[in-house]
Amino acid sequence: MLFNSIEFVIFYILVTALYFALPHAFRWILLLAASCYFYMAFVPIYILILGFTIVIDYFAGIYIEKARDKRKRKWLLSASLVANIGILAVFKYYNFINLNIDLLFQQFNYKNPIPYLSILLPIGLSFHTFQAMSYTIEVYRGNQKAEKHFGIYSLYVMFYPQLVAGPIERPQNILHQMHTHHKFDYNLMVSGLKMMLWGFFKKLVIADRLSIYVNSVFNNPEFHNGTTVVIASLFFAVQIYCDFSGYTDIAIGAARSMGFDLMKNFNRPYFATNIQDFWRRWHISLSTWFRDYLYIPLGGSKTASVARRYMNVFIIFLVSGIWHGANYTYIIWGALHGLYSVVYIIIKPYLRKTPEKRWSAALMRTGNMAITIALVTFAWIFFRANSVGDAFTLIGHFKTFGEMPFLGDGISNFAHSILAVVILFTVEYKMEFLPDKYNWFYSPNIVVRWGSMAFTVLLLLLLGVFNGGQFIYFQF
Repeated sequence: MLFNSIEFVIFYILVTALYFALPHAFRWILLLAASCYFYMAFVPIYILILGFTIVIDYFAGIYIEKARDKRKRKWLLSASLVANIGILAVFKYYNFINLNIDLLFQQFNYKNPIPYLSILLPIGLSFHTFQAMSYTIEVYRGNQKAEKHFGIYSLYVMFYPQLVAGPIERPQNILHQMHTHHKFDYNLMVSGLKMMLWGFFKKLVIADRLSIYVNSVFNNPEFHNGTTVVIASLFFAVQIYCDFSGYTDIAIGAARSMGFDLMKNFNRPYFATNIQDFWRRWHISLSTWFRDYLYIPLGGSKTASVARRYMNVFIIFLVSGIWHGANYTYIIWGALHGLYSVVYIIIKPYLRKTPEKRWSAALMRTGNMAITIALVTFAWIFFRANSVGDAFTLIGHFKTFGEMPFLGDGISNFAHSILAVVILFTVEYKMEFLPDKYNWFYSPNIVVRWGSMAFTVLLLLLLGVFNGGQFIYFQF
């Protein structure tokens, strides 16, 4: 079930109303049943995959906590991780690995005996797999008590707002909330609905409208010049941000309206002044997951060898690229960010400090933001391109700037896209630099508060693209 559908609106209203109508003891049943229904709206049979990992991780957590022998604890954790990673490997990477084996065998005139599998990738598999893995790891580390209530643990994995695209929650943050008796809170309800409204605006008015131009360029790379490629690349940078953060806003808002507090996943990443700052602001739940469960165990920045530290950083981003998909475009995207990050660590001690004069500091910040956006946008070309060849074709057009043909719905769509982007960055500029001023949705002035929300709804109805476009990160 897509968030940007009438079915979801009806689903959300019914589930939320029933949640507060039911006694606390039965609410977990409602949410678990609703979450199962929500997931089965995509491919029903794949609910069995979630059920399989839920059973394994539930019992693994209990036995890890009970075990006193360190080797047994490690064995139980390994069994849990292998089950989760194994499913991820089969459904997401099996055919990709097999294709590369096939290409290798062809070099020696051998026929690859391994068959390909005709399977669809379960929606959001990487997200709920990583969330499940964080549970057994935290139980193993002693940071989380094993959850004895099978239904509550199942809900932890399947909680519908963040089931298919995060945020990737840690058990310490969300499991205890599944036991809490949440009373109806008017302020939380209103805050959640406002957040959902802004999320719908990001998705329908900005992301899906920008996608019309972006798709026209990236799906036909040979027919364009540097002008259209640069514009499409910048548009995609905004599109993927609004698509993903829009989903997150809807997820956090839907959970908040029922009293649940999900972690913040985005913090205005395009106002970052360097690549490290960008990754502190972008997909925070995944970045911190890799930091805590891969980077630090590898030695992190505490390793004695400087070269090893650089390698650890590069590995994290390379794995992040692989996490996103079984395609060399994602691997190159991850490798680019790994390279950016290593270079930044090397040159950071030599960078000029922020000037004392206000205008000089503002100018330096603007320049740093522009450089960061340029680097990130260049990497996005590989992320969005249909193949590595298409990516290099698009990059090759940078030397052939020319007239800009209006694509998709023509100049009207282009103008609406620019308007939507201007609105986005006006709001985010205010949030970044003027957090205590112009609080439109939260203004104490009732006219400003309701007027800004009504205006947002009006723009949503007038400029929204209501074709049921899937969220980009559902494929991961």
